[in-house]
Amino acid sequence: MKRFFFVSVMVLCGLSAAVKAQNPIVPSGKYCADPSAHQWKPGGPLYVYGSRDEAKHYYCSYDYDVWSTTDMKTWTCHPDVFSSKGKRDEVKYNDELLFAPDCLQGPDGKFYLFYSQGGSRDVEGVAVSNAPEGPFKNGTLIKKAEQIDPAAFIDDDGTPYLFFGQFAGKMAKLKPNLKEIIPETLRDSIITEEKHAFHEGIQMIKRNGWYYLVYAHIGRRGMPTCIGYSMSRNIEGPYEYKGVIVDNFGCDPFVWNNHGSIAEFNGQWYVFYHRSTNGCERMRKACVEPITFNADGTIPEVEMTTQGAAGPLNPFEKMDAERACYLTGNARVELTSQDNEHLTHIENMNSAAYKYFDFKRTPRRVVMQLTPQAGGTIDVYANTLSLPLLATVKVPKGDGTTPVTLTADIDPNVSLTGVHPIFMRFRGEENKELYKIDWFRFE
Repeated sequence: MKRFFFVSVMVLCGLSAAVKAQNPIVPSGKYCADPSAHQWKPGGPLYVYGSRDEAKHYYCSYDYDVWSTTDMKTWTCHPDVFSSKGKRDEVKYNDELLFAPDCLQGPDGKFYLFYSQGGSRDVEGVAVSNAPEGPFKNGTLIKKAEQIDPAAFIDDDGTPYLFFGQFAGKMAKLKPNLKEIIPETLRDSIITEEKHAFHEGIQMIKRNGWYYLVYAHIGRRGMPTCIGYSMSRNIEGPYEYKGVIVDNFGCDPFVWNNHGSIAEFNGQWYVFYHRSTNGCERMRKACVEPITFNADGTIPEVEMTTQGAAGPLNPFEKMDAERACYLTGNARVELTSQDNEHLTHIENMNSAAYKYFDFKRTPRRVVMQLTPQAGGTIDVYANTLSLPLLATVKVPKGDGTTPVTLTADIDPNVSLTGVHPIFMRFRGEENKELYKIDWFRFE
């Protein structure tokens, strides 16, 4: 198990691990997709409700976890808060996988978990708990809500709504029991793929008189890799398309989708999203970036980073290679043991980026722990994949199972202070896996 040197917390999802204030917010070996974030009361914890990936060949699982934080630096996992199958089954009418959820605190103070499923027409349901972290009980089918990805919202006048849908967003008023929609209020195509780049994963929030629909955006590259949004002064629209908040393209060579939310925590707003890992569309990990609002209510696009909600990171502490925020070529993050991940399947001229580090002084060397295969070199750069070249780590051939720790001196002609991204260019024999990287640090 990895040792981390930033703030750590015991994680309660089947094993103990340490989590530091970086992206992803979940530790090695744990997966959380479709994060819907809520701070239920001022000064209280922030909770993330999401689906839990468990395999490369299908989406999600039959269980939900909830993640919480009090400072955006340490995260606690509340495991198995709701299940659709097995010993803790709370969905008595089917045994389907659980897709993206949302949560709402009702006027009665209870917490309503809105879940979705695939494989049948029994698509959306709701379960109830006395606590924000569950457990949630008594899953109840919501009739007439027959597409995935629910999002629940109570307007300022006390009217509750349910939003959902794929390709065309739908909405309806909920009855006061929050378990049924009012059929005659059902509206289709409040946002669409054609006009708003809407794919799925809808969320509703209200800020300064503006209604925001936040969703998986399919306007770039024909894949829903973005979190996008549209705005209106009226909850029923019309909604005007505004753009992209964050794009996860480049997190994995086979990334396909994104899904997330925006939320305010102690006065600062954030976008929550996920990244694919393990060279597949699934095995996704929740991440977070701070966002801002322009005077007109629009949201400037932000980039994926390694630092996430924290400020720039300390380059003299270990950085897990799996926390790369951008990858090229065949390189991907892969689970290599129950609670460890590496940067793997690295081939010639692949690259990785880590953003950002705060260099209080120029380092003298870079240290890496990796497992050699075909071997090669690793060029370490600051700022870009060209100049300045900080160091070149020479990697011998290896058996693919024995880790080594390698050191390379920083070019004495380089002065490196202030905040910088770090890039790595991997070089070696063509069409060979060169090495897998566990961690690195500067000294």
